Amino acid sequence: MASVHGCKDLHVRVVSRRLVMASNTSIEPHVLAVSNLDLLPQTIQVAMFCLYPKPPATTVAFDAVVATFEAGLPSLLNHYFLLAGRIATNPSSGLPEVHCSNQGAELVVGEAGGVALASLNYAEMSTSLRRIQLPYGEDVALSVQVVSFSCGGFTVAWSTNHLLVDGRALSSLVSAWSELALSGKLSTGSQPNLDRSVFRPRPTPSYSAADLNEAFTAVDARSQVNVLTFQQSFVERLYYVDASDIAWLREEASRNGRRATRVQAVSAYLWKALAGVVGAADACCRMGWWVDGRPRLTSPPELRTAMRNYVGNVTTFVLREERVDHVARAPLADVAAMVSDTITAPAYNEHIQELVDWVEEHKTERYVETACIGLGSPTMTVTSFASFATDTDFGFGPAAMVLPTSAMTARLCSGFMQIAARPGGDGSWIASAFLWTQLAAALESDEPRVFRPVTAEYLGLSATQFLHSRI
Repeated sequence: MASVHGCKDLHVRVVSRRLVMASNTSIEPHVLAVSNLDLLPQTIQVAMFCLYPKPPATTVAFDAVVATFEAGLPSLLNHYFLLAGRIATNPSSGLPEVHCSNQGAELVVGEAGGVALASLNYAEMSTSLRRIQLPYGEDVALSVQVVSFSCGGFTVAWSTNHLLVDGRALSSLVSAWSELALSGKLSTGSQPNLDRSVFRPRPTPSYSAADLNEAFTAVDARSQVNVLTFQQSFVERLYYVDASDIAWLREEASRNGRRATRVQAVSAYLWKALAGVVGAADACCRMGWWVDGRPRLTSPPELRTAMRNYVGNVTTFVLREERVDHVARAPLADVAAMVSDTITAPAYNEHIQELVDWVEEHKTERYVETACIGLGSPTMTVTSFASFATDTDFGFGPAAMVLPTSAMTARLCSGFMQIAARPGGDGSWIASAFLWTQLAAALESDEPRVFRPVTAEYLGLSATQFLHSRI
């Protein structure tokens, strides 16, 4: 068959779709109220997408992969019981909640007939990853989608809803599955904490109204750009960043005893690239980061303990605006220092409590970060999954790529990049990016070539397997 770089030949056929229940029938049915922090992202479908080359054992068949999920998912759902439930709307409050009655998680088995993983154009997400993932119901808490390819490789999409998890929690789910599948149990350190009561509003909500009312905007048609502007302004890309390039940027971004982190160094590079693209067209540009609150919530001690394996949303957004000419002219180390100061500045214990209190008085509407709408100065945002490892080996070798994906439910006109560690621990990153066409062109033509398009060769997918699949 012909190469599917043009994407027309890639079609996933659903072979089977079934419900898998938790095996522990002693768990009482209950209704789980989501936390105020869960209400900020609202009901957006998200997934952790894992791509596996052909297993090293030549005798391993795809049926064995499916059988592993059929055998192990009931035990996993005993620990993640909310994912066997259904998302519903409370008739009194109008707010979402989870009905945990063991209705079952979806296990979907698909087949990309005649298509090899090595034939896909990974640099263009719309022609590769987006076409592999299958639709599932808005009320479904977990849809595990396992798709086979003609080369013997397969993909697994752990598809759920942002209402239930943030990136850290979704990563821990995949790691828990790998541990359970290989050992038959979860260690104490891997046991998830599903208790949303750790985030309660104060009896009298207290927050900086001026700051938070400015930080968030209600999502409606009046606050979004028109659909044609949205569609024509952005492209989706899949890049990799080599460990040696990250190390080089860290050296350039460090000075006078101040050692930049990997995220700070790469963010500084991105910010300078954005300033170069904006040029004289605007006086300012902005960078924003979604920050995992778990390691930053230090008191009281019981909250710090609860955060270790908390499954839910504990993410907050920080933002900084600077003059374009200042960002463009400043050394990389100075821009990295601005990144560091912005991320470390908030007093996270009080800031997250204020978020909980603010949502308590605004929970009847859906809100989005104002900077992401696309009004005012251009904004580039970053979220990093690279600081924590995701264990993807559940018995068939590690994934060649693990990457979070999300559906687009609002016409947001800001740049967005999700960074994940490349499996294997070599220090490289894989990044999915939603970028203005001008910024994508600048990154792809910049002489250091820090951001390079992901290819099948980079992922270690065999061209030989591709040729065999065409015979």
